[in-house]
Amino acid sequence: MKQFYKNILYLPLFVLLSSYGCKPSAQVFTSPKGYDLNNPEKFNMPESLLEISGIAFHHLKSDTIYSIQDEDGRLFRQGWKSKKQKHVVFGKKGDYEDLAILNETVFILKSNGTFYEFPLSDATKDELKDVKEWKKILPMGEYESLYANDQTNQLYVLCKNSKEDKRAEIMSGFIFTYDPTTHQLISSGKFSMDLSKLIENETILRTGLKASALTRDPHTGEWYILSAVNKLLVVATPDWKVKSIHRLNSSIFNQPEGLAFDEDMNLYISNEGDELTSGNILKFKIKL
Repeated sequence: MKQFYKNILYLPLFVLLSSYGCKPSAQVFTSPKGYDLNNPEKFNMPESLLEISGIAFHHLKSDTIYSIQDEDGRLFRQGWKSKKQKHVVFGKKGDYEDLAILNETVFILKSNGTFYEFPLSDATKDELKDVKEWKKILPMGEYESLYANDQTNQLYVLCKNSKEDKRAEIMSGFIFTYDPTTHQLISSGKFSMDLSKLIENETILRTGLKASALTRDPHTGEWYILSAVNKLLVVATPDWKVKSIHRLNSSIFNQPEGLAFDEDMNLYISNEGDELTSGNILKFKIKL
C-alpha cells in the first residue's frame, strides 16, 4: 500500500517531465550549433554592475567590454576577468536596457524607447555634457534590445511589449539608419517575427517572446534573441523566421539581459544578479 501511494505521489512529476520529453538535464537544455550553453566561462561582476543589462564590443574586439546597468546612467568599460572598471556618466537615473556601438558612436536604449547618443571617444571622460537624446521615435511600448550593423550604419530595435504585438501574436522591430556627418537617425523600415506557433505550442508565454537582448552572427547573418522572462535563446534566419529554440538553465542564467559576439565568434551573455547572486558575464567559446 505504501508503494501504491508512493507511485501516486510521483505520477504528476512523471507526467510533467514526460510532457517535455523526460531526458537528462544536459539534453533538455540545448545549445546552438558550435556552442555549449551548459559550460560557460564565468566572470562575476563588481557590485557596481550587480544589475548589468546590455553589453557590447567595439568592432567585435573583446579586449574591452562595454556595459550598462539598468538604474544609473553610466557606461562601464573593463577587461575580461578584470573587476576593475571605469565609467562615464551619460544620464540621470533611469531604466537603461541595452547599448550598441555603431562604428565610433555609442547608442544606449531606455525601456521607453528613448535613445542616447555620444562619441565612443568620450567614454574616457568622467562625465558627458553633450549627450544627444532621441525621444518618441519609436511607437509606444517597452524596449530592451538593440543591435548595431557597422557595415550599413543601421540600428535594429525589438519591441519587448506592446498591445498591438500581443493581439497580432508577433514581435515587431524597427530599423534606423545613422548619418555620422549630420548626426541624424533616419527611420528605415520595420519588420516582425511571427510568434503564433510558439504561443500555440506553449513554448513562450501568451504575452509574447519578451526579448531582452539582440545580436547577429557575423558570419551567417542569423539573429540571436534572448528572453529573460521565457528563459530562452532563439536563433532566427536573416529574414526573422525562427530557426531553433534553446531553453536556458536557470541555475546558469539568473536573468539574461545582454548578448554579444566577439571577432573569434565566441558568444557572451550577461546576467543580472540579485540578493544571492552576483551579476555576471558568461563566455561560450566557439567549438570548431
